[in-house]
Amino acid sequence: MKAVLVANPKGGSGKTTLSVNIAGLLANQGECVALLDLDRQQSASLWIESRPVNLPNISTLESRKEEGHLDDWLIVDSAAGMHGKDMTDALKLADKIIVPISPSIFDLHASRDFLEALSQEKKSRKGKYDIGIVGMRMASNTRASQALEHFLATLDLPILGYIRETQIYVNAAFEGKSLFDLPRYVAEKDVAQWEHLHGWLTKH
Repeated sequence: MKAVLVANPKGGSGKTTLSVNIAGLLANQGECVALLDLDRQQSASLWIESRPVNLPNISTLESRKEEGHLDDWLIVDSAAGMHGKDMTDALKLADKIIVPISPSIFDLHASRDFLEALSQEKKSRKGKYDIGIVGMRMASNTRASQALEHFLATLDLPILGYIRETQIYVNAAFEGKSLFDLPRYVAEKDVAQWEHLHGWLTKH
């Protein structure tokens, strides 16, 4: 089983939106996907509960354990402010770590120490996991994206893509859906933004 940890110490960075849509992307590719919701609000778990039964199945990790199933992928939606032993345990679980960052100077500064710690941890573990960044609620070739790229230049961390600000994710989530459960004509522009992220996820 491959484990993807979606983490950022700052609340409101888009962790849950990213987590459920990564799960939706993989499930729509025919993968068996479980989701571990570590956030206090349990938004990802509520999303799974509201997911229509006719869509590709995504389960909570707890339910899969009860059923005795092993999954291809585990997506971990981490808690805001997770640190110390909790973060260390989550890192040990992960094969890939994705850090969503919002277009704000405050978010960049709040993420700096966390990203530096991740980079150091990766070196100490001799690169046993990959780290990537996703710009949330921003478009490429904007002042916000340029600020993010400048910020990351010294950390040697790849930007996996930019998720534009749009209500399509919000509206889909209300129905227990991901971007990848929507009709192609509705989501085609946004699905295209996930191409590089998808390739990075599935690269061995």
